[in-house]
Amino acid sequence: MIDIERHGDCAVLKFNRPDALNALNADGLSALEEALKELETSDARALILTGAGDRAYCAGADINELGPRTPGQVRAAARRGQAIGLQIENLPFPSIAVINGYALGGGLELSLACTFRLAARTAMMGFPEVKLGICTGWGGTQRLPRLIGPQDALDLLMSGRLIDGAEAENVGLVYSAFDGDPIEAGLTFAANFTANSLPAMRFVREAVLRASDLVLEEGFRTEADLSTLSYQLEDSAEGVAAFLEKREPAFKDR
Repeated sequence: MIDIERHGDCAVLKFNRPDALNALNADGLSALEEALKELETSDARALILTGAGDRAYCAGADINELGPRTPGQVRAAARRGQAIGLQIENLPFPSIAVINGYALGGGLELSLACTFRLAARTAMMGFPEVKLGICTGWGGTQRLPRLIGPQDALDLLMSGRLIDGAEAENVGLVYSAFDGDPIEAGLTFAANFTANSLPAMRFVREAVLRASDLVLEEGFRTEADLSTLSYQLEDSAEGVAAFLEKREPAFKDR
């Protein structure tokens, strides 16, 4: 249900259940948790998440498993989905969701945990939970407004409508829309980051993600703290030396 491939410095994780639009059932969620745990200690320098086949990225939680449940079971399921999003968000390298078809509900929510999102122009994405009388529960109500603003977030979350890759790019849900092969699009984009120092990029991302939660002066202090930490890295000395010597840096990620 979850496949992992290597393409040079990039790991490619595929949701692989195309007969069910790559929806995640209980076994798929367990496989995803284990795959992400393995990736945490891998030597990959970027992760691409996409869907097997040409119809779907991930349709979210398997609707066949959304039958009668106790409030405790519902809450546990929501917290599990949120925790998987944090696994993705906390990976030590950039993650890129390459949305190649339907990305619905929890599948789209997991993409929000990625560093970047790309989408095929023909991809369709949205949060249809409200049409089932359900509130989104895998982090969408928290990450989406931080990404695209509360009004556009409420539009998508409260209407349940689907948008294509072009509209998703227009509202800022995805970084860019693409035509052609999803893996090629992801690898080409990932090449912008794989040669950089992983800890330096982590510091940058931490500062940016915390910006929306802090008043400006607190954000400045956080930025100064993280900038100071970055200067303690061996990579910072190598980066400066490489610049002065007019060569490419050889970062060691420490």
